[in-house]
Amino acid sequence: MKSSRCMLLLAALIASALIAQDAQVTPLMSKDLGDFPGKEGLMITVVYPPGSSDPVHRHNAHAFVYVLEGSVVMQVKGGKEITLTPGQSFYEGPNDIHTVGRNASTTKPAKFIVVLLKDKGAPVLLPVNPTSASVSASPKLNSGKK
Repeated sequence: MKSSRCMLLLAALIASALIAQDAQVTPLMSKDLGDFPGKEGLMITVVYPPGSSDPVHRHNAHAFVYVLEGSVVMQVKGGKEITLTPGQSFYEGPNDIHTVGRNASTTKPAKFIVVLLKDKGAPVLLPVNPTSASVSASPKLNSGKK
């Protein structure tokens, strides 16, 4: 009986460790770009909890990433997978499919800033079904308010 309880506890711990938490996205600033009608700049912070990862997605925007804390692994379709540490940056173009976005650590969070130049009012993130390459709009932002 004691052995089966230990096994059950161990299985629960392993399962909880394998379920990655969602990234926390917080908008910092949004600005209409008067010189480019219909376009806006959006600045967000993203915090990846330990072990967190993003689904395959695209932004339909120019996305400039700057790592503040921890380390993140990034890759766009057709590009090399790279690990970024504080002070390093990454770029995604409007036609890129972001195939890998994850925290490189399973024990420490990672934090980065993203500046997006996009169509005004367009979703921040569009999930891409990796098997059919279809896109669906479903942005996920935390307002920073609880």
